[in-house]
Amino acid sequence: MDREVVGQSVRFIALIFLQVLILNNVLFSNLFNPYLYIYFILLLPVDFRPSLGLIVGFFLGLSIDIFSQTLGMHAIATTFAAYCRPYVLTYMAPRDGYEFSRNPGVRQMGWLWFSTYAGIIIALHHFVLFFVEMFRMSGLWQTLLKSLCSSILTLILVLIIQLIFLRSNRSNSSYE
Repeated sequence: MDREVVGQSVRFIALIFLQVLILNNVLFSNLFNPYLYIYFILLLPVDFRPSLGLIVGFFLGLSIDIFSQTLGMHAIATTFAAYCRPYVLTYMAPRDGYEFSRNPGVRQMGWLWFSTYAGIIIALHHFVLFFVEMFRMSGLWQTLLKSLCSSILTLILVLIIQLIFLRSNRSNSSYE
């Protein structure tokens, strides 16, 4: 089996368990709830087929729904994020285009690019998730506030993970 497929599979399972066992129990003032599992969608290769991305996004969200008993809310939001991802990547493409099979990340694209990219995808995901959860227009301001606060917290966690892996890879490469 390809090394990257194994790595992606381990990341998929680890993020599901991290979300279900730990992060679903984190809630601050009913506004801040991190949904770190979206990190899997963020790190898919740039040349990942959009149709396959929709399937992966659906099954990622469905996995969270099964463990959280949320009746498809995460499946809808994650599939929407996977749908929007190619458009965001096209909009944010460098002038010379992306390198073939490049994985979006701080090391490859820089802090500003990755923060913007991750922030857009996370905000879209969270808005759809909380809108489906509320499912009425009367709570639109509450939905916007909750999605903004949770998006900021999730983005901070994503950037911390990027920082940890960036530093650990730098220290490992200095010994080689």
